[in-house]
Amino acid sequence: MQNKFVQFLKEWIVPILVAVVVVGLIQTFLFEFVRVNGPSMTPNLQNGELVLLSKVSKYKRGDVVVFDARQEDPRIRSGEKDYVKRIIGLPGDTVSYKNSNLYVNNKLVNQNYIGINEQTQGTEMSFGSTWSLKTLSSTDQWQEKDRNHNRVPAGEYFVMGDHRSVSNDGRYFGFIDKQHIRGKVYVPFWNSNKTAKQNVNSQNKLFFAN
Repeated sequence: MQNKFVQFLKEWIVPILVAVVVVGLIQTFLFEFVRVNGPSMTPNLQNGELVLLSKVSKYKRGDVVVFDARQEDPRIRSGEKDYVKRIIGLPGDTVSYKNSNLYVNNKLVNQNYIGINEQTQGTEMSFGSTWSLKTLSSTDQWQEKDRNHNRVPAGEYFVMGDHRSVSNDGRYFGFIDKQHIRGKVYVPFWNSNKTAKQNVNSQNKLFFAN
């Protein structure tokens, strides 16, 4: 009887425990699947869409990331936790917007991954058709630690949503700290929308217009 119990432990219980531990380690340190919540990244990510979150990727301009918004947005709505946005500015970058064009370090950004409406009306702020990190960070809307910066500070990023007209993003609350980023978003292979997949997975290679 005892031998059967030991055999049962070896053949069933131990493998199951090992599998649980392995899955837990993978989700903690490598990647996990998460669902998009909200419309701020349409048309490239849809509300409720299942995506892969990589926790070992380096962050580049054009990457889409998930971060803990409770640490970044002072006006986050009750019950919300994570935001998904696109990295526009890396540490040391300048970011500006003029006449429907977005610039990073005075270089024109390729915005073909969103429609013309989001490139224009969706991006204009209370300042009108022109803004920069300096003008955005001069307002009391931004977190106090992020105010009055001409460039993205070390260890932080400037992010925006693709659905600019509805997205609550860095334009309204400031920079996000690298330590609060949970990972980089990848649209999985089974997604049939090739354009959206490229706009999320590969936009870092096409970030600048030329």
